[in-house]
Amino acid sequence: MISVNRYRTHSCGELRENNIGSNVSVAGWVANIRDHGGILFLDLRDQYGVVQVVVKNDKLLENVTKECTITVSGPVIRRDEDTYNPKIATGTIEIVAEKLEVLGKALSMLPFEVDASKETKEEVRLKYRYLDLRNQKVHDNIVKRSNIISFLRSKMTELGFLEIQTPILTASSPEGARDYLIPSRKHQGKFYALPQAPQLFKQLLMVSGFDRYFQIAPCFRDEDARADRSPGEFYQLDFEMAFATQEDVFAVAEEVLYETFAKFTTKDVFKPPFPRITYADAMLKYGSDKPDLRNPLEIIDISDMFIESDFAPFRGKTVRAINVENCGLQPKSFFENMLNFALSIGMKGLGYIKVDDEMNYLGPINKFLSDEQRIELKNRAGLKPGCVLFFIADTKSEAPKLAGQIRTELGNRLNLTDKNSFRMCFVVDFPMFELDEETGEPAFTHNPFSMPQGGLDALLNKNPLDVLAYQYDIVCNGVELSSGAVRNHDLDIMVKAFEIAGYSEETIKQKFSSLYTAFKYGAPPHAGMAPGVDRMVMLITEEENIREVIAFPMNSNAQDLMMGSPCEVTEKQLREVHIKLR
Repeated sequence: MISVNRYRTHSCGELRENNIGSNVSVAGWVANIRDHGGILFLDLRDQYGVVQVVVKNDKLLENVTKECTITVSGPVIRRDEDTYNPKIATGTIEIVAEKLEVLGKALSMLPFEVDASKETKEEVRLKYRYLDLRNQKVHDNIVKRSNIISFLRSKMTELGFLEIQTPILTASSPEGARDYLIPSRKHQGKFYALPQAPQLFKQLLMVSGFDRYFQIAPCFRDEDARADRSPGEFYQLDFEMAFATQEDVFAVAEEVLYETFAKFTTKDVFKPPFPRITYADAMLKYGSDKPDLRNPLEIIDISDMFIESDFAPFRGKTVRAINVENCGLQPKSFFENMLNFALSIGMKGLGYIKVDDEMNYLGPINKFLSDEQRIELKNRAGLKPGCVLFFIADTKSEAPKLAGQIRTELGNRLNLTDKNSFRMCFVVDFPMFELDEETGEPAFTHNPFSMPQGGLDALLNKNPLDVLAYQYDIVCNGVELSSGAVRNHDLDIMVKAFEIAGYSEETIKQKFSSLYTAFKYGAPPHAGMAPGVDRMVMLITEEENIREVIAFPMNSNAQDLMMGSPCEVTEKQLREVHIKLR
């Protein structure tokens, strides 16, 4: 016997002209109520679409308010042609209500209009997130997220990866961001931690003999929110490969990310192979280790030209320059606005020279240049009529970052940055070590479990600051999608690397005992990465804030306003886990 759903025979979005004459039942939320001279019209919404319902007996509408849930039964008829609605798929038909039942009442006063929820204050949206999620744009983002994750799973399986879940309750790690700690009831004074990433577990899976692992992994970090970072938790496409090199990882990442973006966006997605840019070149040419390749502007280093300059602001400084073609005819206000932006990011000014049609240099910096320097600038920067050369001078550490921000601002103000494309690249050859600002001693720059280029020999015989690592990021439109590395699977190399960073072998045994011990039993070379799912969806949906693509996000202050989290707990709960508040 076939079961008939008592609430609906069809979804709101599937009815078409071929249903005309049929008696149907639909169920959903009342999106709108309109009175046209005694005949009432309802827009009924469910996940699949909207259908118009005609109500000729107003007694049927007793207790019906916007956003209540109802089930309606009646015949499907064709709309009058002058009332067709091309904006919805059911726009040529409507249902004449013969029966109507209220299934879930709604308050007559809503905290906001669902259709306008994205214009509502975020704190209110998040408190009533279940209403916000009824907004079609917000709803579509979550549906697209689900479809993207489904595609990622099928693609990874197709490439021979095995989906394996790793623990959520684990040990605290001394590296990385702050842990979320969970007190143990059974082991007084001891704590679990939520995993910042499945890093150690996936490496142990490689030691265990699994060849290709992946999971859509939840990660937990107690860090502050940003537009592209959710506080508390996030998801990543975590994968690892045994007997693999950096290029093997890149091949998988290129195929998976290209096909995902190409499938779910109408924008132009640049095809693999993605450019490989060294960290040093990224900081020089783009002023960032997250270069946005949609912006054609590049930065050059001209510090050597001003070591003994008569111009005091440049003398002995790190000086970067950006040549912008066809910029000379910009109005005076453009240069004033650029100067104001430069001041707002901490620069003391923004020098520039213009090149006129006769290749004469104009502008406040020109009088400090010698004829030889003008020729040198022309050759280095490729100056020609109409160009403007902007100068950025500061300390060795600050000048690259400031130049990167000026480059980005110029690209946006002059509409040079292609907003209709996705351009990805790998940033490679990160330094293994950097000087700790507080101690002045070498410290790990990136992932401490990465393999140094040159292996043990490099660690023994090179200045630590000159040692590069097999570490890499994948960047899309200036947003870091993922970091990854070829892992250090050799205990001798690991012990030496940690020694340089100030850790004893005893510390490794204590803090990373599982990995340290496992590597004594035949560890394969392995490598991997973990593209962020939330950031992928944010880019594909063209949202400015990552919270727009997460079903139930925390606010920027790491609070769940809907659930009231974090919250106080009872004294009894605290006693059970041996906690006393101070």
